[in-house]
Amino acid sequence: MGRLFGTDGVRGLANESLSPELALRVSGAAAQILSRGKERALAVVGRDPRASGEMLEAAVTAGLTAAGVNVLSVGVLPTPAVAYLTGLYDACLGVMISASHNPMPDNGIKIFAAGGHKLDDAIEDRIEALIAEDATLRPIGAGIGRVLNASGARDHGLVIPNQYSEAGTHERYVEHLVEATGQDLSGLTVVVDCAHGAASEVGPAAYRAAGGTVIAINAEPDGLNINDGCGSTHLEQIQHAVREYDADLGIAHDGDADRTLAVDADGAVVDGDAILAILALAMHETGSLVQNTLVATVMSNLGLHIAMREAGITLRTTAVGDRYVLEELRRGGYNLGGEQSGHVVFPDYGTTGDGILTGLKLMARMAQTERTLADLASVLQTVPQVLVNVPVTDKATVAAAPEIREAVAEAERALGDSGRILLRPSGTEQLVRVMVEATDPVQAQQLADDLAKRVAAV
Repeated sequence: MGRLFGTDGVRGLANESLSPELALRVSGAAAQILSRGKERALAVVGRDPRASGEMLEAAVTAGLTAAGVNVLSVGVLPTPAVAYLTGLYDACLGVMISASHNPMPDNGIKIFAAGGHKLDDAIEDRIEALIAEDATLRPIGAGIGRVLNASGARDHGLVIPNQYSEAGTHERYVEHLVEATGQDLSGLTVVVDCAHGAASEVGPAAYRAAGGTVIAINAEPDGLNINDGCGSTHLEQIQHAVREYDADLGIAHDGDADRTLAVDADGAVVDGDAILAILALAMHETGSLVQNTLVATVMSNLGLHIAMREAGITLRTTAVGDRYVLEELRRGGYNLGGEQSGHVVFPDYGTTGDGILTGLKLMARMAQTERTLADLASVLQTVPQVLVNVPVTDKATVAAAPEIREAVAEAERALGDSGRILLRPSGTEQLVRVMVEATDPVQAQQLADDLAKRVAAV
């Protein structure tokens, strides 16, 4: 068996590589490790609306209760909501069933430890080892976990709105988002593309509760239409809708709403780098940006580095993946970080990327300054970027080859201070990604094409 955990949990084609049997084993092993030493431990389980989520939720619930853990099913909610509720209710783990922005046939299992934190590699390795050994403990009789209803909630000794009902947990998450926004959004009209995903209910509810006028699109999930030509990976619909409704901005979420991209009133895209720049400057002005530091990944555009340097803000970079951003945030005690793709993390309010909160914070900045999104985003002057994905047989070997390192060094000498080069193996596929940024777009394309040819020839 190869490694189960990827960069964001266990993911695969539902009912094929990600089967109910595997879901049961993964959740059972996670429960045994993460609930160790706790009596009547609790797990929070949520999902996005894709059809296979119903099947996998049943399997996950069976695995957790078979390991002696009580289960609170919160239904369809965003990934950050599950992380938040895991911490709020002092659960020993949380499980989100979602494949994020992937097509509907895929699904995934994301596991959070106590406090709503993502698992580190060591914990994932222990879970995988337990699965391989098929050594999960199975209590009997009264030791079997329960799926909590109203009476179960009282017996567990926790106070939850509406006695563990889905309506109560959804309401509490929306309240949390509005409290974290800290700004009345009255006067702003926003189009929200919910991607027929996990934000379809709570997303529009949160923007309205904060005072915004909301036009929701792609908010009618049927289990089959999640991410289908909509959401943060397909911005054409929201660009059209913002212009059609004369809205102030558009917010596009992905299937599990842990990220967001925006468009301004003219339909121009405002990506994760621009969002990070806007929010970092806002926090810098109020003195709330810890150590005047923003955390991003190596994929962030050179323009973000320049904008932060000019503002006196330190930009720390990590490997690609929100888990690495989270690790750096926790290591340094910083309070803002994210990715170009729209994952933005506010450690003061949550333990993972939260697309709805990101959208609310962006609107709060607009309301506070009475400036348009286009005006706010103009602080970031994007440097032309070319990305080429090169299929290879062994990505690690190719990326580390001496001749490739020398080719990169040659290209860097040609660029001088006018750009940068990043060459890295894909985290999920047999690809080497070649990224070149340069103030001269022609030079960027030429260097990227030349490096791609050299990579392909190894």
